[in-house]
Amino acid sequence: MSTATDKATGDALDFVVAIPARHDATRLPGKPLRLIAGEPMVLHVARRALAAGAREVWVAADDVRIAEALQGAGVQVAMTSAAHASGTDRLAECARIAGWGDDTIVVNLQGDEPFAPAAGIGAVAALLAGSGAEMATLAAPIDDVETLLDPNAVKLVRATGGDALYFSRAPVPWPRQAFTSDCTRMPEGGPWLRHIGIYAYRAGFLQRFAAMPPGRLEQIELLEQLRALEAGHRIAVALTPEPFPPGVDTAEDLARAEALMQAR
Repeated sequence: MSTATDKATGDALDFVVAIPARHDATRLPGKPLRLIAGEPMVLHVARRALAAGAREVWVAADDVRIAEALQGAGVQVAMTSAAHASGTDRLAECARIAGWGDDTIVVNLQGDEPFAPAAGIGAVAALLAGSGAEMATLAAPIDDVETLLDPNAVKLVRATGGDALYFSRAPVPWPRQAFTSDCTRMPEGGPWLRHIGIYAYRAGFLQRFAAMPPGRLEQIELLEQLRALEAGHRIAVALTPEPFPPGVDTAEDLARAEALMQAR
């Protein structure tokens, strides 16, 4: 088990993990219940959260079959509305059901991350606690041009102090001179950063964030975190202490996850 610590006191950090789990995902219907090594994917994700040392682990579900799959797993399930537009909205309802106080640190761990490292889950909670930012998230260096140019891989730019300046599906910053002559090789001057979709925030800010209307930049890029930046809120960013293997969005991803689990 990996235990996050509060840098100010050295004590074990008190945080909770909430996992949004929507049954009817567009690209992979029934995704939380799809089997990996004979067990539902949502169960693998829940185990990663438990391994991180969270005080509580909740799954915010919209289907009773998800709750049934988690019986005896040591996690709690909040039955949330099927009408939520985003995982953030679902977690805001979960927080109300769980009764978390406004200062509770909540880690939003996506329900399609069966290999999320426990150290990374703890790291984003510790980053929030130590930074004083309203939100915290993680990133990893990009080392191949295919990822840099892939619109499905979200890139980010951060300030010297570590806060996010912008998130984009485009390669940012744009290496003008390098790409003018050759777009097939990684440019020098990096690192370019890929965003890892794990977040931490206080429960009170989670409620305020979910209640905010979508921002203009969010609607252009289809990236919810831009809502917070456009409204003037800080998002602290740190490099992940361990790699996050790709999540599961498609049937091909599921097959790759099965192979990786068998290899482990």
